[in-house]
Amino acid sequence: MRSLRLAFIGGLLTYRGLFGWLSPWIYIPNLLVRPVIQILLFVQIGRAAGIENPQFFVIGNAIQFTAVPCLFGMVMTVADERSQKLLGITMSSPAPRLPLFLGRALPVAVVGLLVSAFCIAASTVILNFSLPGKAIAPLLLVILVAAASCTGLGLVNAAIGLRHRAAIVVANILDLLLLLLSTADIPARALPHPLRVLSGYIPLTHAIAAGRQLAAGATLQAVAPEIGREVAVGAVYFIVGLITLKYLEFSSRRSGSLETA
Repeated sequence: MRSLRLAFIGGLLTYRGLFGWLSPWIYIPNLLVRPVIQILLFVQIGRAAGIENPQFFVIGNAIQFTAVPCLFGMVMTVADERSQKLLGITMSSPAPRLPLFLGRALPVAVVGLLVSAFCIAASTVILNFSLPGKAIAPLLLVILVAAASCTGLGLVNAAIGLRHRAAIVVANILDLLLLLLSTADIPARALPHPLRVLSGYIPLTHAIAAGRQLAAGATLQAVAPEIGREVAVGAVYFIVGLITLKYLEFSSRRSGSLETA
């Protein structure tokens, strides 16, 4: 119970703390307007090039955009605390590290879910296409899994932020790599073989595949293998992130660099 309280309340307070210097209105241009414009752009490119249908780009980009709140949110809740000289206080507490950092992951995963759901809803109105009613609930589940998986990658990057100031730059690079390799806009068959293989080991790829199948009328049972692969990929990144956090916390204490900006 104590760990759950630490995870939920601690994670919420940490996320709210971001808005001590950021306005919540930043959500509108960055997490609501920008993704819809990105979807419309790729839909028009796809139409002009004669590849795929609008639904392909809507589902792909909507799920891919969970990367923005999940990657950058995790970095900001760790690296920014370090630059503001607050991370040492957090790390000096006797609180167990697992709920401490998993709690920070919960708000960004929820925001990722909301952003992706908004993108799909807005796109169905603007582009005038509809999803099967039975696909809505399973699709929300897939988006939540995608957001959690991408948050695992964000946790790895946040761990890097314990020692390096370039974590936010790395987040931008990872976001572009996910856009390229997750098949959000490029069909897997069009990727070079090495990139196609690599795409299977990054977050979002399997979730996007599952989302497209659901939108085409598949059942949740039919896409369960893809969901399972996405869960496995996310779990690996979470484990790597937690191990990296533990190691870099220990090495930062030894070198006295935990709060060196």
